[in-house]
Amino acid sequence: MAKKRILVTGAGGIAGVNFVRAIRASRREYYVAGTDHSKYYVQFPDLQARYLTPRHDDQKFVGRVSEIAKKEGVEFIHPQPSSEALVLSARRRELPASVLLPPARVMTVAQDKLETQKVLAAAGVAVARTRTVRSVSEVEGVFKTLGSPLWVRARHGAGGRLSLLCVSPEEANHWIGLWLAKGTPLGEFIIQDYLPGRNIAWDSIWWAGRLVTSYCRERIEYPFKHISPSGITGTPSVARTIRDARVDDIAELAVKAVDRHASGAYSIDVKEDEDGKPCVTEVDAGKFHSTMPLWGYVAVTHLKLPWYSNLAELYVTLGMKGKLRGGIPAHDLIPSGYYLIRNIDSGVLLWREDGWKERVL
Repeated sequence: MAKKRILVTGAGGIAGVNFVRAIRASRREYYVAGTDHSKYYVQFPDLQARYLTPRHDDQKFVGRVSEIAKKEGVEFIHPQPSSEALVLSARRRELPASVLLPPARVMTVAQDKLETQKVLAAAGVAVARTRTVRSVSEVEGVFKTLGSPLWVRARHGAGGRLSLLCVSPEEANHWIGLWLAKGTPLGEFIIQDYLPGRNIAWDSIWWAGRLVTSYCRERIEYPFKHISPSGITGTPSVARTIRDARVDDIAELAVKAVDRHASGAYSIDVKEDEDGKPCVTEVDAGKFHSTMPLWGYVAVTHLKLPWYSNLAELYVTLGMKGKLRGGIPAHDLIPSGYYLIRNIDSGVLLWREDGWKERVL
């Protein structure tokens, strides 16, 4: 049987490497070509062919991806970074292979935390109270209205971009003022209630408005948190799988609020308030969280779960075939109580609190 041929863009990032690794653990063999704009990081993933591309905001980016896809004869393109996914979604008609991405209008809303909050609130989904300001003089009024502490963050970007927990208007003004001096526009900032509870990620695959499968995990620690002002540096260094029907319910509502005809990967960020009530903080439409494919790899290689537990393979199969057989559980795809422990130059461990562990990488 001929190998199916796919192209992964942004393959040199952490999530891209994890995605390629998961595809390599699939039931069938794939021919995988990959791209990145870094000549260094593109060396990481296990690829049959690797190429450099311009950054996603370069006018030549889409043309270069199309040129590579044609040369390699790929049938499916997976853009891993959300920035590249948005560009390719908007110009999908120019691509010589299929993609499994939401419409660009959906992804544009999902990549804007303020617009996402508005859409979710209008649909009755629990979110943190959020404010914007037209001048730094209005920050004090926000604290009077919402209380203290408050979470200051950027509307766009990942990895806790421009985020800081501020206990006073003065601290918030200093923080915002620093970035204004560096050229960040004031309109990029939002100020939100601080939600002190668990930090949860809910990963899912959808098809034609129907949830195919999902699982959730609690983020416990981040790498190099001691040198980040917010303590958040993007992908977690310690996370554990959990089961929580409340998270399932609110995450499903969030996806449907953003995209009634959802197809592909949707990754939801949830924080609990002081009473333990889950609130949605982000909806990543069309994006794999960094460890979403790594959990899938672990599921089939270490936990010996069915093939569809490898979410990267499930997603590619959907993207290429457009259909699946039944029997896939909608929730709790991966058993609870497993920790994924990661650190730079230390590998990856799968661990349980009873002392069992296996080395993953």
